[in-house]
Order: sequence, then structure tokens, then C-alpha cells
Amino acid sequence: MEENTKSKPDVGSTAWLTNKQKAAMVIISLGADKASEIYKYLQERDIEDLTYEVARLGQSTNSQVEGALDEFYKLCLTHKMMTDGGLEYARTVLEKAFGESTARNLLDKVSKTLQSRPFNFLSKGDPKAMISLMQNERPQVIALILSYLDAELAANVMMNLPDDKRLDTISVMAKMDRVSPEAISLVESEMKRKFDTIITSEDNMNIGGLDYAADVMNHIDRSTEKRIFDDMEKVDPDLASEIRDRMFVFEDILGMDDRSIQRFIRECDTKNIVYALKTATDDMKQVFFNNMSKRMAETVSSDMETTNNVRLRDVEEAQQKIVNLIRKLEDQGELIINKGGSDEDVIV
Repeated sequence: MEENTKSKPDVGSTAWLTNKQKAAMVIISLGADKASEIYKYLQERDIEDLTYEVARLGQSTNSQVEGALDEFYKLCLTHKMMTDGGLEYARTVLEKAFGESTARNLLDKVSKTLQSRPFNFLSKGDPKAMISLMQNERPQVIALILSYLDAELAANVMMNLPDDKRLDTISVMAKMDRVSPEAISLVESEMKRKFDTIITSEDNMNIGGLDYAADVMNHIDRSTEKRIFDDMEKVDPDLASEIRDRMFVFEDILGMDDRSIQRFIRECDTKNIVYALKTATDDMKQVFFNNMSKRMAETVSSDMETTNNVRLRDVEEAQQKIVNLIRKLEDQGELIINKGGSDEDVIV
């Protein structure tokens, strides 16, 4: 009997894996905390598919995991080079680094991803040029377009809108949830005579929302931010409060300077610190302990060891109390939250 010499797939290779299986390997390798952060940016269908693949993946070899991570890294690198330096720049660098064939495959994959997002071509646009095109549009249209842009670019556009239109736009953006393909197509057809290319969305996309509105506001200079919130407080105080709550989160304490951290710790209830640090990372705990007196650090450390069976709701409430205190002290000029905006916010 003639021996079958047909080659079999290498069990250590990723060549036979689907893209979803590779994505599952990347998610698993990141760990639960980082994976949960990525899930926030995915659509429900993608989350379901990815979770299904994670559940059924089973055992994988080290070489398979390394291969999936390597491919993911190369795709991220390609995406950054294409968006920052352009197609030809990315092609030149990738060919030198990985060879012509690999570079071509990476560029093809990333190009398809970039082309699938509506209004992507605006990412390189001049904010002033965009203003001249959008200043006469309805706030709903402006909010839709800005929701597809990088938060910093959207903030630059937002700052140049008239005061009344700026308030309406940020309000509409914050209340956005999902937009149907039909609605996006309607906006696209309306704007075709003003923009060269608009890509049609095939699926409902998560755009706008409170978190995105807060991200935009974090990039706006403080004087403009104050004017927006002062006006918003008059017409929709609940929305203003919800956006404010998302502009600074507990994890952002890691980016604060030591003097500001020491300032709010002096005002903190020790119980709130103990509860807030129960689920905190080691880096966060170290930041708190490094900025406490030795006596206070010993007290907090001891209380953390003896405080058990704390509900997650109580932990989150304690963290929010600390965040509220920080924002209150910032409003009073007692400490600094370093955020995007004008040069006045730079710590020197």
C-alpha cells in the first residue's frame, strides 16, 4: 500500500487557525482585567463570537500563542504606521523589517480595516477646514461625524463651534447609543457634495455615548470646559453630572503628581481608602502608601488585612467618593488633574 505523503498542518502553527481563534488566543493572553477593557469597545455580536471562541479553544501550544501575539503585534504596528506616516511610509518600513511578502499581507489586512470605518478620511483633516464644512449642519449631524473621530481631533473641532451649537452637539453626542446603517447612509448622502469619500457602514456601531463625550471634554481646555458645563447645568444638570463623573476615574490617580495625591489623601476618610484599595492594583496601592505618613500607611495596611467580605458595590462607592473629593479640590484650586487642553494645564 502506497504511503500517504500529503503534508499535515503543523500543530504548533497558526496557519490553520481562524482569525477568531487567533483573537481568542490574544484575549486569553492579555488576562481578564485587560480583556474586559477591550470588550468595552466591541459590538455585542463580536463579544458573543469572541467569548464562544475563548470557551471552546481548549489547550494551545506555546508556539501557537506566540504566533498569534506576533501577528497581532505586527498588525498594530502596521496600523500605527499607516495612520501616522501614510501607506508608502508603512510599506517601506515593513518591507525592510519583515520582507516584501509579509509587508504586503499586513498592509492588505489593515487597509481593509481602515476602509470599513465611516469618516475615517477625516482623521488627517484640518479642524478649521472641517468647521467651515460643518458649522451650518445640525448638531445631530456634527455629533455623528465627530463620534467617528479621535477624541482630541473632535475636541479641536468642538472648541471652534459657536457656543450654542457646541452645547447642543456635546449633549447629542453624550446621549448617542447605536446608529443604524440607514441613518449613517442618510448623513453620508447629505454630505457627499462636501466630502470626497464616505464609507458606508455595514453594521450598527457603538458610537458617541457618555464615555466618549467625557473623553472629548477631557481634551478641551478648562475655560471652554467650564463654559460648556455652566450652560449644560442650566438645561440638563443630570447629563452634566453624568459626563463629569466619567471625566476622571479612580485609576487616573496613577497619573497625578505626588503633591496633589498627598493633598486629597489628607482629606480622605481612612475607611474609604481601605475599601477603595481592596480591588486596586499593586501600583495603585503603592502610590497611596508612598504619599501617606508612615503611621497612616500602617493603619491602612492593618485595616485592609482585617477588613473582609467587602461588597464590590461598597468598593466602587468608596472609589467614587475619593474621585468626587479630587474633583472638588481641583475646582477649588487645591490640586491639579493633569489633562489635555491649553498650556495653562501643564505642570511645571
